[in-house]
Amino acid sequence: MGFSYSCNDHAPEIVFFDLETTVPKRVGDRFWVLEFGAIVVTPHKLNEVESYTTLIKPKDLSVVALKSSRSDGITRKAVENAPSFEDVADRIFGILNGRVWAGHNIQRFDCLRIKEAFDYINRPPPLPVGIIDSLRVLTEKFGRRAGNMKMASLASYFGIGQQKHRSLDDVRMNLEVVKHCATVLFLESSLPNMFESKWYESPSIMTRSRSNGKSPWKEETSRKSPPTTLGNRRTVPYARGSLGKVTERVKGLLCKAQGQPPLQQLLKHSHSLLR
Repeated sequence: MGFSYSCNDHAPEIVFFDLETTVPKRVGDRFWVLEFGAIVVTPHKLNEVESYTTLIKPKDLSVVALKSSRSDGITRKAVENAPSFEDVADRIFGILNGRVWAGHNIQRFDCLRIKEAFDYINRPPPLPVGIIDSLRVLTEKFGRRAGNMKMASLASYFGIGQQKHRSLDDVRMNLEVVKHCATVLFLESSLPNMFESKWYESPSIMTRSRSNGKSPWKEETSRKSPPTTLGNRRTVPYARGSLGKVTERVKGLLCKAQGQPPLQQLLKHSHSLLR
């Protein structure tokens, strides 16, 4: 007798999104969105089916630096002829509303900035049907074996490349990081005696939500990336950057269970290694 295997064809799509913003210089100053980027992926195969990115001109151009410290950073000249947020609000609403939102540290930064931007133009903000914050999920499941949990550190750990700090590039990197972490967890849980994880989270290393004892939805007021505090490091038992082929084999795990956010479900299949 063969096995029957089916996925929920009506599962919501997942949208990975990222914002580039100004950084307030004084208490009370607001964040201005300078760039929005997003990709929409299918929930069971993670195929990219849609993408959108745009630079955004803030109401006050003086808040944007004349020069950027990064070679491909956003400058005042880059956004001076860009559309305003109001001009692109319909497109952003359409790509976000009613989907699962995914991204790195989005619960404490990007989600809040989206709401602020829509509030500013007196429009109702888009709403997600679920949220997958890869910072929280990977801190819990993958741990700080790659050092801090910045996207740049995770990408370097797997040999994916250098983070560009541009929205569309960063969301695609975000998805690749999640795939690689999930693959490592899957392999380790498949052969726990051979690939037994020696990593553990030191009691002295805390995530932001644990350290302040408050809700993980607390606003991030000064930066998007997590702190640079380093935890214990551990080398995986296979070469960095060599997991791309294996990644494709584990995508089917997303269909194993229904009713949960798909990427979290993939990681859940490997939960035993950290117990």
